[in-house]
Amino acid sequence: MLVDSHCHLNFPELLANLPAIKESMKANEVGHALCISVTLPDFPQVLALAETNANFFASVGVHPDYENIEEPSVACLLALADHDKVVAIGETGLDYFRLTGDLEWQRTRFRTHIQAAIQCGKPLVIHTRNAAADTLRIMREENAQKVGGVMHCFTESLEVALEAIELGFYISFSGIVTFKNAVAIKEVARQVPLRRMLIETDSPYLAPIPYRGKTNQPSYVKHVAEEIAKLRGISFEEVATATTENFFQLFKHAHV
Repeated sequence: MLVDSHCHLNFPELLANLPAIKESMKANEVGHALCISVTLPDFPQVLALAETNANFFASVGVHPDYENIEEPSVACLLALADHDKVVAIGETGLDYFRLTGDLEWQRTRFRTHIQAAIQCGKPLVIHTRNAAADTLRIMREENAQKVGGVMHCFTESLEVALEAIELGFYISFSGIVTFKNAVAIKEVARQVPLRRMLIETDSPYLAPIPYRGKTNQPSYVKHVAEEIAKLRGISFEEVATATTENFFQLFKHAHV
């Protein structure tokens, strides 16, 4: 059994096909999925998916790519996270790729999420792009190791992965690891301890080979697991078992 540790099933292209997506998950033995919040206005829809599907869970947070929107306070995040199906805070973090200029507001938002996660005892889902040094610095400054979490859709170096692991974080690989030109990420997937690894789709984005360029969905996480097994020279079952156990160890509020 597999778990998709990061997807956006509330996005229109997936929500419109939810019955078929759920059937495909079942057929490919993807037992659970974590639906990720990216803004406060979309959170009710994310939560509704988790409330109406026993095998879906939810996070609450505001993605760093969203500028000039309602900023979450610690109190707001705590109130929204006070629900049995909300198992994580995020996604949050830093992104210096899509946005430029004075991004102190991103760093402030990130700190708010870490503080809320520590107070509610739920792990963080962290997005970092072209911002690894600042991401790790703020994680240390705000004591993110008190709660841990996952570095989702990991695209950084092995050194960054190991630093995050030292802080109690897991490393999650997406369909990118199947891309032929993703040589550096493939090597990280070979080296990261299996006990600290998760897998995800980040659907509807980043569909793995052989679906690259198409709309991604949770059932395709199987291809991520298969690629990691091939890279490490171990069985698919070993990757599936480890990443599923890791998911439920990290997201302790995810009751099955």
